[in-house]
Order: sequence, then structure tokens, then C-alpha cells
Amino acid sequence: MKLTDYHIILASNSPRRKELLSGIDVDYTIKTLRGVDESYPDSIPNEEIAEFISQRKASAYLPELKENELLITADTVVLLNNTILGKPVNKADAKRMLQMLSGKTHRVITGVCMATRKKEVSFSDTTFVTFAKLTDAEMDYYVEKYLPLDKAGAYGIQEWIGYAAVERIEGSYFNVMGLPIYKVYCALLEHFGMPITG
Repeated sequence: MKLTDYHIILASNSPRRKELLSGIDVDYTIKTLRGVDESYPDSIPNEEIAEFISQRKASAYLPELKENELLITADTVVLLNNTILGKPVNKADAKRMLQMLSGKTHRVITGVCMATRKKEVSFSDTTFVTFAKLTDAEMDYYVEKYLPLDKAGAYGIQEWIGYAAVERIEGSYFNVMGLPIYKVYCALLEHFGMPITG
């Protein structure tokens, strides 16, 4: 499907986000910038960080955005109680995060910013994910084979660990993958005039 007035720019190198946006049959182009500021002030509630960062990412691209382009940026955070689990720095850190998640329920929050030169729409979505109790062998296997160093919380739900260790999810599965695609689709229809067929 093609937007009537806009060409979509997905500002992400994530293969999961590419897969999900492709899943709603829209045409888009990938564009990424180096050195985009992804920091946030300590005063922001943890639940709002992902949306704040997605907006900050968008602000880096807006000066280069053309009149007919629609930018999509996103950021995902994993929250265990009130602790943010970012991307692990190495394998040991990845295992440490999995040990923290083992046998517990955590939240995955993805923030999205959709912007043109004249309009900005941002939102977030939250999914509750419950892990089974993980053994050392299971954690070691996953970390060694899948190297989840580029993933918040040190796991990708679409990989082995999602099949073998996720007992239950409440909310959008796709949100855990990195993009609440239903909300993105609805925003395209409501705010940017995407036709249902085309």
C-alpha cells in the first residue's frame, strides 16, 4: 500500500522493525544517521523513556526530511520492577540480565514517533512478559548461540528463548519484537491518510 501524500522513512537498522513494517504492506526506505543522541534526563518516569528517545531520534532526522516524507523512529526498553535493562555490554552482562528475568514478569515498552515536517504523532505500548525459571545451561546456550548483545534485556522473543522460556505474554507480541505495529498501522490510517487498499 502507498500513502497518498507521503513516502515513509524508517530510521532503524533493526531487522525486526523492518520485518514488522513490511508486514503491513507499506513501501518504505531505510535511513540511519550515526551518533544520534539517545540519552534522557533522570527526571523522566521509566515508563516514558522509550517514547522520549523515539522523539529525540526523530528530531535528529527532521532537518533533512523532505516535504513529502514521513519519518518513523522507535525505541524499546525492558523494565523489571523499576529497573531498566538496556543492551548488554558483553556475554556475562547478558547472562546477568537473563538471571534477573528468570522466573519473573517484566514489561517491554516501545515508544514510536511518526513525523513529517508539519506534524508529529508519538505513542508507546506496553507488553507484560513472563519468563519460566531458566537454568544456567539454558542461559549459556542462548547467549553463546544467539549473542543477544544488540537487544534490550538481552533477549529476542522471536528467537529460541521465546519458544523455550516465555510462559505468557499480556499485550502485543510484536511490541516485544520492537514495534507495536497495530498502533503504527492505526496511526497511518488516522493521522496520515493511508488508504486501506491500494
